[in-house]
Amino acid sequence: MTSTPTAHDTASWQAADAAHFLHPFTDFQQLAKKGSRVITKADNLYLTDSEGHRLFDGMSGLWCVNVGYGQQSLIDAAAHQMKELPFYNSFFQTTTPPAVELAQLLAEVTPPQFQHVFYAGSGSEGNDTVVRMVRRYWDLQGQPERQVIISRWNGYHGSTMAGASLGGMKYMHAQGGLPIPGITHIDQPHWLEHGAGMTRDAFGLKAAGWLEQKILEVGPDKVAAFIGEPVQGAGGVIVPPATYWPEIQRICDQYNILLVSDEVICGFGRTGNWFGCETMGTKPDLMTFAKGVTSGYIPLGGVMVGDRVAKALIEQGGEFEHGYTYSGHPVACAVAIANIKLIQSLKLVERVRDETGPYLAAQFAQLNDHPLIGETQTCGLMASMQLVKAKDRGDGHPAMFDSALEVGMLCRGHCFANGLVMRAVGDRMIIAPPLVMTIAQVDELMGLIHKCLDLTLGDVRARGWV
Repeated sequence: MTSTPTAHDTASWQAADAAHFLHPFTDFQQLAKKGSRVITKADNLYLTDSEGHRLFDGMSGLWCVNVGYGQQSLIDAAAHQMKELPFYNSFFQTTTPPAVELAQLLAEVTPPQFQHVFYAGSGSEGNDTVVRMVRRYWDLQGQPERQVIISRWNGYHGSTMAGASLGGMKYMHAQGGLPIPGITHIDQPHWLEHGAGMTRDAFGLKAAGWLEQKILEVGPDKVAAFIGEPVQGAGGVIVPPATYWPEIQRICDQYNILLVSDEVICGFGRTGNWFGCETMGTKPDLMTFAKGVTSGYIPLGGVMVGDRVAKALIEQGGEFEHGYTYSGHPVACAVAIANIKLIQSLKLVERVRDETGPYLAAQFAQLNDHPLIGETQTCGLMASMQLVKAKDRGDGHPAMFDSALEVGMLCRGHCFANGLVMRAVGDRMIIAPPLVMTIAQVDELMGLIHKCLDLTLGDVRARGWV
């Protein structure tokens, strides 16, 4: 039996962790040998580990801590609600004041077609709800054969059975017999991967055309919906060409396909608007949210249900046989209310749109001069850079490293060693810092990035990889 570790005993924490805690998306044996990184405190944009090292959190926890760490209004909201009503369910014709107040607030900050919300506990649960709701909608329209939902390879929509099926991560599909029936995929709008010899705008139209091809292949009378992230987050912060989403909207309208915007990462200010669909110019029928709705302080997710779908469910539907114990959890809803009000009072959406987002974009553009960088992309306060072997392989596209070299992981190691959390997706380095980041902190972040890129370049040169 393991002993309870003290707050300052890293080895004991690591031993207890290895003995009992199975982490998500982890090689358990490998982690047990290495030992987990133990994070003990956080404030503003900074984390502290059990050894006292300070880390600049360039990933907002996991895309979620939009208002930064230590916001007292969120802490107070949770404590007050815990005392008042720590839990009650929303089954059996029952509601709670925080669930109602948050629903009203969400209707105010989301695009005008959204006046109804269905609560879940996470983005994964939200996307499971999307599958049920989309198919129920078409049942009510007298078209039950419309079952197929189209998604994209390298998109991410969660790790539940339906969420992972909607997502296009093939390594996830390989475990568990996924995807489930009725879900199919098209290629992602990734110019660097698929657009050689084309302008970005021309490629955007071509990539959107893959949706129409798939609709015609499956049969327009069989297709229920298309789902996509405005910007693919876990896939590597893939920002589509400006022509892509308007053409996707046109195709969905032409074939009467429901459009679902997965806003789990892009929502609540990340892209410089309240939601990514506003940045991309689409009008979705359903919108999944989580993460930034509470800035990660308490788990909460859900689906904003557009008028078209809500009207059918309410006026024609009868009982919708779906829901969760924690749908509309009062503490989570209370924290979400405080979080949204804080985003409003600090004008974080406007700050990202007008100040920190453009400044970060300008700083990231300068990284294109670095020998290791083949492309940078930004959208609001999310950004990516592609590590490459050479800037041009002869056709205007860069030459990539052999994936087996894991250059991205090499860079990530330098980041952690030098006080920066920056994620590696293959050889694509990505950030999504808290929205409270200041211009001075953007400069601090860029200084850390430059240092880690230089250290990585030194390594790959020493190993003869470039």
